[in-house]
Amino acid sequence: MIMHTTPTTLILPARAVELIVRYYGADEILGRLVERLEGTMSTYAPERSVTPARSGFHYLHPRPGLVEWMPIHELGRDVTIKVVGYHPENPAAYRLPTIVSTISAYDTATGHLSCLMDGVLPTAMRTAAATVVASRHLARPDSQCLGLIGCGAQAVAHAHALSRYFPLKTILAYDTDPVAAASLADRCRAFGLDVPVSTSPIATVVARADILVTATSIDIGAGPLFDAGLCHQPHLHINAIGSDFPGKTELPLPWLRRAYVCPDFPVQARIEGECQQLRPEEIGENIVAVCKQPAAYTHLRDALTVYDSTGWSLQDQVVLRLFAERAEALGLGQRIEIENMAGQANNPYDFLTSAAPPSPAVSHSHPHPHELPA
Repeated sequence: MIMHTTPTTLILPARAVELIVRYYGADEILGRLVERLEGTMSTYAPERSVTPARSGFHYLHPRPGLVEWMPIHELGRDVTIKVVGYHPENPAAYRLPTIVSTISAYDTATGHLSCLMDGVLPTAMRTAAATVVASRHLARPDSQCLGLIGCGAQAVAHAHALSRYFPLKTILAYDTDPVAAASLADRCRAFGLDVPVSTSPIATVVARADILVTATSIDIGAGPLFDAGLCHQPHLHINAIGSDFPGKTELPLPWLRRAYVCPDFPVQARIEGECQQLRPEEIGENIVAVCKQPAAYTHLRDALTVYDSTGWSLQDQVVLRLFAERAEALGLGQRIEIENMAGQANNPYDFLTSAAPPSPAVSHSHPHPHELPA
């Protein structure tokens, strides 16, 4: 007799994700992410996975935003999909994060949804971890001044990540919203930042930074963030985070043409990253190539470099697997039966033949939809 076990889905809500970070510590989780991203990219073989560029819907009503999906299929294993909403008015209008997301995994043997996880904190952490990987290869290892343009959630995650891997002595921050800039230092206390944070004019941030992170919600067509004539350190490394839609760019074109531009995911970066401003021959090798042969790129640490970070579904795959492993080890999350798989495979109405009585909580009357419990 063949025993049939109904597959369950591991649900990791925000609370479970937070408990994992609390238990292991933000530094430990970040370190594991950096380690796994570096290892995954240094051994990455494109023939073993299918990674389409993300796609989705962009709209202006009821508020400007977009919902996109970012899939990756590791052949023979699973499919990971992140669905992400980007709504720049969220913090002011609803006191919600600009980026809201969930990450899911599907078993390619059966199509079963194996895991569903909150993606808000994991996305922030994996983006910052990817920045660390790029910066360790392209920035000077003795970098002491971090510049942040845009002081939202990504600024907090990047201040945390880069302060753990570089001997920072100062962080200079700029935001078009003075309140966001002024509150950054206080928000960074959550992870014990011991580097002074000060607000500065954008020209000062650009001029003094050894490593610069641009993570803004600049409008489509409103870029660049600053004039191409601003001074900068000759060895400046820029992590460009905010360019994530066609027509939305942060950096001046003359800078990009003088810099070595390293995209995370070239197919996507040419559509919606800083690379959309460049001709193909003006774009450097991607971060995978750099991770595979790091010695070939160390000379760039003394030059102007740009990591064009549009967000890659490979990063979501890595962060989902890490958090799922940690959840299993700690017994966190819930396992529930979402899909209807308990009955006969060829009869979706098989449950109607069951002798089990209806639940006492279910009324046989037909209430108006508005009367149903939320």
